[in-house]
Parts: sequence; structure tokens; C-alpha cells
Amino acid sequence: MTHLALDQTLTAPTVLIVMPLADQRGGAEMALLHLLQAASPIRWHVVFLEDGPMVAQARALGVGATVIKAGRVRQPHKFAATIISITRLARRIHARAMLAWMAKAHLYCGPAAKLARIPAVWFQHGLPSIGGIIDSVAARIPAAGSLACSQFVADAQMKMMPGIPVRVVHPATDLARFCPGTLPSPAACRQQTGLPPAGPLIGIFGRLQSWKGIHVFIASLPRVLVRYPTATAVVVGGAWHLEHQYESELHRQVETLKLEGRVIFAGHQQNIPQWMQACDVLVHAADHEPFGMTVVEAMSLGKPVVAGAAGGPREVITDGVHGLLVPFGDSEGIAAAILRYLDDRTLASTIGGAALERAQYFSVERFARSVCDALNQWMLPPDTKPPACLHPG
Repeated sequence: MTHLALDQTLTAPTVLIVMPLADQRGGAEMALLHLLQAASPIRWHVVFLEDGPMVAQARALGVGATVIKAGRVRQPHKFAATIISITRLARRIHARAMLAWMAKAHLYCGPAAKLARIPAVWFQHGLPSIGGIIDSVAARIPAAGSLACSQFVADAQMKMMPGIPVRVVHPATDLARFCPGTLPSPAACRQQTGLPPAGPLIGIFGRLQSWKGIHVFIASLPRVLVRYPTATAVVVGGAWHLEHQYESELHRQVETLKLEGRVIFAGHQQNIPQWMQACDVLVHAADHEPFGMTVVEAMSLGKPVVAGAAGGPREVITDGVHGLLVPFGDSEGIAAAILRYLDDRTLASTIGGAALERAQYFSVERFARSVCDALNQWMLPPDTKPPACLHPG
């Protein structure tokens, strides 16, 4: 490390991130790792409210990581002790702000930041629900500002937290990992993943949750198979622990529609770029998707995408230019969009090329810069000195 780089590290403001999860389950966890790996004018320190593999991943990136096991929110003594521990850590590392990574984190981050007398900021990665207990409680805890993963989420967040500024920061995709030029050919990827070597291959990627619309995708397949009887659908994603029955429902749907042999349930996979590269068409059928990380990943591979006409994908895709948008629940519309691509390979190639170009906006560097810009706006000025000691209760 050069003297200049060392000086910048020593003088960089520190922001304490509070993260409730330590096991990568979805886009919010990946977004945090993207932030930590990017060059940044801010020094990060992450508090994980549980232990898990992400702790080691953060430390491997040179980021301070502390585990403070929070237990359940319903345990008042544990809840209070966690807040005090976070506050003390913030004092010790001279944090200038706290960033709650998800709504649940703000339940701890907001009170701890108030005790530490530094601003709290909340990153909303999901669609906030007025009827949801965690979202409703978190919205009542003061914050200097809020980040949202899309304008769709920001609009909902502003209804939950009127008067608090909200900035849209679209998540990133690892463009180097999802780069068609560095991956094997689609045919080679089919062979490596054990997928059928011939016939159209249509993929859908995501956890097996009902709101992801995998059942809608499956319902679209009979119409596709009428014209392309050798087509195969591949579902890549593991079961969600709160919806174990959904996987069984999907298998029963396949049996009812007599699609055995035409639908492959691949389960959870690590080498997602290879599985996506193997596909001819990618479908994202979620209901009111907050952002749609897999949409951008598929686009960065130059794949023709069918996505939902509401939520985050509308901010990523211009219909007919970077992909095709279909309302949630419209299985016939999904089938028609898939067939448009399969019938017109020139259209598929043109849209795939435009998608690849559009995906370049969603870089890790742009994401980290946007987060830092927002935090710098709301951060405690450097000449403000909070009390040196904490005397809780």
C-alpha cells in the first residue's frame, strides 16, 4: 500500500453497517458484498446480528466485521443489550453514521445511532409493506435518510416514512462474472451443467417463493411446447424455508400439465453464470419485484429476457428495446413473449445486444459511488464530536 493510499484509509470517514443476516440468501446480501469489495472513500465496519459465512467474506475483503448475536426482537433484554453493544462499537471506531442494511436492521440501528448521536440511514432492499410489523415499526424510528433499490420501492418507502428524504440507488451486478466473452459457449455450458444439448432452453432463476411467479412460468409452457416440442424449461433456485410447500406445488403442477421431462428443477446452484449462459431465453415472472438482480445478470450476458411489467424491471428494461415486459400472472403473455424470441432469432439477438449494453450501467463501481454520495450528504460533519462515553440507562 502506498503512503497516499494509507493516508486516505486513515482519514476516510467510518460508517457502521448493521446487517441482520450472515448467510447469502438473496440480492440484498450480494449488494452488501458488492459495496464492500469496491474502492470507496468511506471505511466500512459491518456488524452482523448473527454468525455465518458472510463474516469471513467481509474480513477477506479487508473490512472490519463484528458479530453481535441479536437473538429475537421479542426478547427485550437481548434487544436492549444488542443496541448498547452496537452503540459502544460505534463510539470505539469513531463512526460518523450508521447504515441499516434492511428494515430489520433499522430496529437496532436507529436507537443505537441516537444513543451514539450520529445519523442513521436505512437501505430498503425489499418492497415495504404497510401491514408488515417490521416495516411499520422501523418506519417510526427516526432516520436521516433512506436508500431504496428502485424508484418503485422509493415511492412505497416515502408513503411509509413521510418527510424523510429517499434516494434511489440501483443495485449492481458483477459484470466481470456475468460476461459472455469470458464464459464458455452456450453449447459448452449445456454440456457442463448436464442440460439437454438440443432444443430451445428457457430458464427462470430465483428462490422457490410464490411471489417469484415460477408457477406462472410453468403454466406458460404448454403453449410454447405446441410450437417447439423439444423445448426444455430449467428452474434454478432452492426452496425457501418459509414456503417449503411451494416446491411440492410446482412438481404437482408439472404432473398435472403433463410436463414431465420438459421441466428440470436444478435446485440451488453456485455457478449461476454458466447456467444462464446455457439458456436461449430467460424469464423473470415475479410479482412487483423490488429490483430484479437476475434480470440484469441475464441482460449482462446478452440474453433476451421476459420480465414483469411492474416494479423494478420497468426501470431496467424499456419494453421492446432491452427485453419484453409482461404483467404478473399472465402466463399466455409470457408464452407469447418467449415465442416471439424463438420465432425471430434476429429480434432475440438485437434485444440481447441492447440488453448487454444497458446492463453496463449497473456496475459495482457505480453502485458504491452512489451509496457513498448519499451517505456523505447525511453524514455527521467531521468537526462534530459526540460524547466520548456512553452511559446507558
